[in-house]
Order: sequence, then C-alpha cells, then structure tokens
Amino acid sequence: MYKKYIFPILNIATLCIIIFVVSIFFIYKSETIGFVLIVLSFLCLIPLFFSKTRIKSIIPDIIFGIIDNGVLVIFSVFGGEIAGVAGAVIGGAVGNAITDGIAGMFEGYSAEKLRLENVEEERTILGSAIGKMAGCLLGAGVVLTAVGFF
Repeated sequence: MYKKYIFPILNIATLCIIIFVVSIFFIYKSETIGFVLIVLSFLCLIPLFFSKTRIKSIIPDIIFGIIDNGVLVIFSVFGGEIAGVAGAVIGGAVGNAITDGIAGMFEGYSAEKLRLENVEEERTILGSAIGKMAGCLLGAGVVLTAVGFF
C-alpha cells in the first residue's frame, strides 16, 4: 500500500532540494533568475516520463501554477518597490490569496475541458505536485525575466 507513495515522495523531495539549491546559487543574479526558474520548471517534468504520466493530463495543474505564481510575483515586485521587504511580503500574501482563487477557476475549467475531450486527468500525487511546481516556476520565471528587461 505505502510503496506506491515512495516514488512520488522521493521525486518531489529531490526536486525540492534541487530547486532550493539552484535558487540559492542564483538568488543574487537577478538578471538570470527568471531564466533559471523557467529551466527548473522543465526539469520538474522529467519524473513524469518515468511514471508514464502524460503531460496533457497535468495541464490544469500547470495552468494553476503559472497564474498563481506569475501574478503573485507581480504583486510581490510592486509591493517591494512601494514598501520594501514588508511590502513584498504583504504583496505576496495578498497576491497569493487572490491568485489562488483566480488560478483555481482556470484549473477547474481546464480539467472540465479535458474531461469533455476524454483525456484522463485524474489527480495523482506526482502529477498534481509536479504540475503545480512546474507551473509555479514557469509563471515566476516568465514574470522575473520580463521584469529584468525593464
């Protein structure tokens, strides 16, 4: 029974460690951190190939993550520009609350659309976790890359 949980937990834990270590290394390289997060988002998808999970089945989770963290980073950047660290924290908290609701609507819509197209989108530990991680990294990476150009 518990053996089916070991593979997803080990994969997710490994990805978390890799993401943390790479992020720490690039934390002061603001001109490249967005691109690094985008690369990490694609790295997250690798375990799906070993579990035979189709990328299309986790699209709702990826969309959730993109919207959730993409808008969260926008709120954090604006909050940081207006009021420093406290503004970034408040912007992140408020942004997270707002984006969870908005992203949830898009995730639900995508899931319903996939069901109508007869695409299996059953939630699994690995699929949901990796889809949201990849989407969050991608959304944050795109926004940070765009912010780096201004």
